[in-house]
Amino acid sequence: MADYNAGLSGKVALVTGGGRRVGAGIVRHLHARGMSIALHYRHSLEQAQALAAELNEATPDSVYLLHGNLLHLDVLGKMVDEVLARSGRLDAVVNNASSFFPSPMGGVTEAQWDDLMGTNLRAPFFLAQAAAPHLAACDGCIINIADIHGFRPLKGYPVYSMAKAGLIMLTHALARELGPSVRVNGVAPGAILWPEDGLDEVTRQRVVARTALKRRGTPEDIARTVGFLIADASYVTGEVISVDGGRMLGGS
Repeated sequence: MADYNAGLSGKVALVTGGGRRVGAGIVRHLHARGMSIALHYRHSLEQAQALAAELNEATPDSVYLLHGNLLHLDVLGKMVDEVLARSGRLDAVVNNASSFFPSPMGGVTEAQWDDLMGTNLRAPFFLAQAAAPHLAACDGCIINIADIHGFRPLKGYPVYSMAKAGLIMLTHALARELGPSVRVNGVAPGAILWPEDGLDEVTRQRVVARTALKRRGTPEDIARTVGFLIADASYVTGEVISVDGGRMLGGS
């Protein structure tokens, strides 16, 4: 039987927003499969440090931290430069970092627009642009973490939904622009982790009831899909896989 980890062992991934929640699940999964990780964080210093320490105890010097505000474009090129200086290569970029908050019509501010569009769309584009030549040298890939609400808007979150829709189109466009040397794919999660500002129990039950599988997913569901797209999908590019338990099927 082929080694499950053979396709990723010794390779390097840059994961944005990798210190917590779904990002941490992606980091753990890729690390378990043999990748070294450049773990970007902005606010989650303690979580990022704890995760890096845990994974470095298992495999010394396999995870290091990158701090930066992705709204500042100069940070993106500097992160790529640091990965190359420390690891000598870059095989995958996972654009996971995301701002998420409501933006009801009539009260949207320019700052809210810039934050949501900046983290969810502008930063992934410019990070991809900075990383592309180095990914090409390794037959590498880009994975964008989108959202099913990039296909179907979430009421009360129009700017976020538009930004994720843009990220889905960015995935298609970059696959065209960067092929054949770099593959670009995306993952669109459904109900995986509840928002940090909380949902009442009735709303949670209603969301789960609208999925075909009648249950919430886990960060590992997203992480395994990311691992598949990096290691096992060599003839797949320009695709966005919905990992949503069938939520996109609709129904009551």
